[in-house]
Amino acid sequence: MSTENLPKIIIKPRRALPFFSRHPWVFAGAIGKYAKNLETGSEVLVLSNEGKPIARGLFNPASQIKVRLYSWDVAVPLDRDFWKARLESAISLRRRIFQDEASFNACRLVFSEADDLSGLTVDRFGDWLVVQFTSAALAKRSDEICNLLEELLQPRGIWLRTEKGMAAAEGMDLSDQLLSGETPPRPLLIEENSLSYGVDLCEGQKTGFYFDQRDNRLAAARYLHGQVIDVCCYTGGFTLNALKYGRAEHVTGIDSSAPSLQMAEQNAARNGLESRCRFEQSDALKYLETCEEKYDGIVLDPPKFARSRGGIQRAAKAYLKWNMAAINLLKPRSCLVTCSCSGLISREDFEEIIARAAIETNRKVRILESRGQASDHPVATTCPENAYLKCLICEVE
Repeated sequence: MSTENLPKIIIKPRRALPFFSRHPWVFAGAIGKYAKNLETGSEVLVLSNEGKPIARGLFNPASQIKVRLYSWDVAVPLDRDFWKARLESAISLRRRIFQDEASFNACRLVFSEADDLSGLTVDRFGDWLVVQFTSAALAKRSDEICNLLEELLQPRGIWLRTEKGMAAAEGMDLSDQLLSGETPPRPLLIEENSLSYGVDLCEGQKTGFYFDQRDNRLAAARYLHGQVIDVCCYTGGFTLNALKYGRAEHVTGIDSSAPSLQMAEQNAARNGLESRCRFEQSDALKYLETCEEKYDGIVLDPPKFARSRGGIQRAAKAYLKWNMAAINLLKPRSCLVTCSCSGLISREDFEEIIARAAIETNRKVRILESRGQASDHPVATTCPENAYLKCLICEVE
């Protein structure tokens, strides 16, 4: 479609700079004028208040992000060739990152804004793909995107996962389901860091596995020793790395999800590590606050505490409470591996929270490594909001 025939979105005066700088989110407050009859998924042309073309995007009247921008070459339409080129670029990057086939077979292939595909996540689990849409406008093109993924990767099946809260925020009517091919086996086996994991793509958390912690699991293992607890352990990622690559003698994994703990036990057995770990179903914070033992190491990887800007203060208080409880359980010269996946909590904010936790517990805490998400979760310099994961490896004296 030529730009003449595209519906126009006019940006308010002095609000266009971020979009000329290729930030992909156009919030409602930045828009001055637009046609009121636009439907979700409509391709639109965004212009400055002076009428200068900025980019092509997709419109969603139900979202606070009214337009997600994709093509800054306004002559290039958002057609099949466009989406294919973007997917090819994302897949090519992962092939360059992961030289060995085992790693490429278990990774994030598409990471939304970082791959210029705002609102789309694609994870690869061997012969299966898991797709997640966080944009209702892009979800309107799900058939086309799935057809392209089949053409480029020939998976045995593509499974759709939905994210908590996104349906309401985007006005989406989506549910977890098979999009094409065969339903994935439960569990499906993958390999990461030369460890074997069973994953549940249909009902496991997120898309089934946390690829973003791949390198942090290995890095943390170098510091963990003695008696360790892995809090919010999910299916045992930090636990197994600490036992195989660290000096941990025994790890206790804590999680509130019985299915996750069952998978963790199976994963430990798959790797011959079952005699050096145990898994306990418990409320994580309650366990930290009531435990009477002292430990040489604690891994703290809680769920996202801040899902909106209105929840930032409440999330900061929760992170402080959790980390104080963890520090109180640590012996002198121990290791705290503490994580935050709340993108609305900045790295600086998170480090300040840990500093305050040290003061409140009267312990000396030193950050040895300040880490982020794995390389298959890159961060676009035009959209720093993608840098969501913080992982601090600390010594507690």
